[in-house]
Amino acid sequence: MGAIDLGIVILSLVALLAFAGWLARRQRSTADYYLGGRHLPAWALGVSLAANQVSAVSLVGAPAFVAMRDGGGLLWLQYELAVPLAMALLVVFGVPVLRRARGADVYGAVEARLGRGARRTLAGMFLLGRGLGAGVILYTSALVVAACSGWTLETSLVVVACVAVAYTTLGGLVADVFSDVLQLVLLWGGTLVATIVIGVHLAGTDALGQIDTARLVPIDMGGTGLGDGVTFGFLPMLLGGLFLYLSYYGCDQTQAQRILAARDEQGARKALTVAALVRFPLVLTYCLFGVLLAGLLIAEPGFAKQVAAAGDQNALVPEFLVAYLPVGVLGVAVAGILAAALSSIDSALNSLSAVTLEEFLPRVAERADRKSVLTARGLTVAWGIWAALTGWYFSQADETVIESVNKVGSLFYGPILALFVLSWRSRKADGRSAVIGALLGVAVNLVLAETAPSVSWLWWNVSGCLAALIVGHGLGRGSAEPPVSDGDRAPARPYVVTLVVTFVVVLSLLGALTLAFS
Repeated sequence: MGAIDLGIVILSLVALLAFAGWLARRQRSTADYYLGGRHLPAWALGVSLAANQVSAVSLVGAPAFVAMRDGGGLLWLQYELAVPLAMALLVVFGVPVLRRARGADVYGAVEARLGRGARRTLAGMFLLGRGLGAGVILYTSALVVAACSGWTLETSLVVVACVAVAYTTLGGLVADVFSDVLQLVLLWGGTLVATIVIGVHLAGTDALGQIDTARLVPIDMGGTGLGDGVTFGFLPMLLGGLFLYLSYYGCDQTQAQRILAARDEQGARKALTVAALVRFPLVLTYCLFGVLLAGLLIAEPGFAKQVAAAGDQNALVPEFLVAYLPVGVLGVAVAGILAAALSSIDSALNSLSAVTLEEFLPRVAERADRKSVLTARGLTVAWGIWAALTGWYFSQADETVIESVNKVGSLFYGPILALFVLSWRSRKADGRSAVIGALLGVAVNLVLAETAPSVSWLWWNVSGCLAALIVGHGLGRGSAEPPVSDGDRAPARPYVVTLVVTFVVVLSLLGALTLAFS
């Protein structure tokens, strides 16, 4: 990376840090730091929800999955079918209950029914799962920095971690949300520019016609993933994805914290709907970028050898950026990727800090003073160090980063969802049975991971949830507290209709592509 490109990257990072520093002056309590005073607009929260999951991990991992992974291709798009369905269920059942949580910790929503033990179990699963996930995101960002700067991966990890920690520590949730909007625009724009560059290089060649058509088929009805070795079949991606996204958007602190930050229930419903509408076009852009990269690997054997020499599928996008983007454009692209990475890292670190503070330092969390904010920032720094260490660990994995981050989530998301469902719907479950069920759900997934590699890891979201529900309800001794009411469902109907229509449109598009290339 030349001086001009490096200058663009540094300038963008300095601007983000300055923005976070300006916001820090306005924070006088943990409610300001973690929830933005509960006055954030729904459209910004919705874009932030989309930006958090669809970030640098997607830009690096999705094209690599489409272009290079054995058994990969546009099959990843099947995952997106689950998003509008999950959002529709959440706007009806999840939002009214989640909004009853006190403070910034969403896991407080289950305490009234299942007790402190269940809340602590949820918090522990979140801290472990999201702490590992933050490491994957940090590693992805460091890959780009290392490829473009010539630094070692370890040096790049330290640099990105320091910037992410400084930015998140200062700005809190308000910085997360509003910078997410800008970062999503930068990342999407950078992807479109890179796509145009590839199109110019492939003009006049028949490279796209030489791509294996199996990579262009987005729906795979050929297996169930239940012992047949089909990891990315339609059923595991739809049903496994549904359980994962219900848990991710409704029960994961990084996302549900934004539901709490909305002005009211309607604002929270609108935010979830906006997120669903933004996600698919963005993921589709990433995947089409991957298709063009597959063509470039065919048209440019020298580039293909360069990527192979890197020894890592995740190096495909970083190597392309360095080899093909002109001066200035490379700097903008790298700045966009780093900005998008920060949009995910900042949310993870902020939410990890929030849960740690409210679960283990409740007296500090209850204080509305600047000392509590300083404690929150200290916890953010500690989690940033943890993310850097786990990022180095995941750098040793032999799979695309988009698979790594989803595998980590799939171990825990099913049991976490089960605990919420038990607290909302089961009259028999109690705190003891719910905790036993959740721990057993994680254990079932670990056993499947070790002993049944032919079972798609996408099913872990379902198996962990069902095991936890059966045990949590079956071993329960009853509770005097009735299940939590989800209130009036009428206000949710316009959002549900929009989300169902979105599902039908996406399914129709994927079906048409499948028929065209089968």
